[in-house]
Amino acid sequence: MNFRLLKSIVILGLAAAFNLHSMSSHAEVVVVLNSGEGTVSLIDKTTMVETKRFPVGKEPHHLMATPDDRFLIVANATSNELVFLDPLTGEVKRRVDKISDPYQIGFSPDKKWFVSVSLRLDRIDIYNGADFSLIKRLLAPKAPSHVGFNGDSSLAFITLQDSNELAAFDLNTQSLKWKMPVGKMPAGVWLTPDDKYALIGMTGEDYVQVIDWRTQKTVKKITTGKGAHNFLPMGDGNRLLVSNRVSNTVNIIDQSTLAVIDTIDVPGGPDCMELTKDGKQLWVTSRWIKKVTIVDMVTKKIVKQIPVGKSPHGIYFASHAARK
Repeated sequence: MNFRLLKSIVILGLAAAFNLHSMSSHAEVVVVLNSGEGTVSLIDKTTMVETKRFPVGKEPHHLMATPDDRFLIVANATSNELVFLDPLTGEVKRRVDKISDPYQIGFSPDKKWFVSVSLRLDRIDIYNGADFSLIKRLLAPKAPSHVGFNGDSSLAFITLQDSNELAAFDLNTQSLKWKMPVGKMPAGVWLTPDDKYALIGMTGEDYVQVIDWRTQKTVKKITTGKGAHNFLPMGDGNRLLVSNRVSNTVNIIDQSTLAVIDTIDVPGGPDCMELTKDGKQLWVTSRWIKKVTIVDMVTKKIVKQIPVGKSPHGIYFASHAARK
């Protein structure tokens, strides 16, 4: 064989091996928002150790990936901005500073609308989902908390934490469509896979309220733990997780029967959650003890608790279970 050709093959082979090693040795990052101190914790998902903590802005509460998964958006409520991170490394890529008090955020399913829920300012802001230009600002008293959308992206459902109501806003007309009374301190909103019911976590109660949103009627109250707060789907199109801040538990809800089928103990005020793609590990922010709790979903036992910053809230990693 020609010596130069052999040399080229060897060099290419070594380069490929080096790149493969670099890719395999690159740790997946878990992003955690420490809302009480305005920082982001980066955790090595394999070793379960915090590797970095950096300031990101004032009161980062919630986060979500962009529809194309290219960026991870951190909503800084008090500093009135969105920070775009690389979802694989946690590196800051850009900032959008024209967003006012983004406490909770969400893209409509059709990606046309970006809704920012302003808990501190009692309003919701509707933005263009492509360029984040403001379309309409609407009053939403009192203390709007979380947002969810129906399947055809015509409605945004907003929980009003201090007035104990659920509001539906028409996104096409940018107007309030209706409001209805619910339980105490409504928080998380989730639409069932068939788009039939809205599930509302009652942080001031011990249940999830099931609402037929087309008729604005409550059809059931699913007894959970005290402080039912936030939801996360388990990726199979049926099972749904709900965190209970006060009782220090996480329930699994069967959406076909609208009943609790399992309960997991998670100490320290469980709040936001992330589930691995294979469904084997649940990562939970333990809000009151400055830790992230990892649960083995087979044994339902705690694997580890990782110290992070003050009041950890939102959590994300790229290899998560499907959002359904």
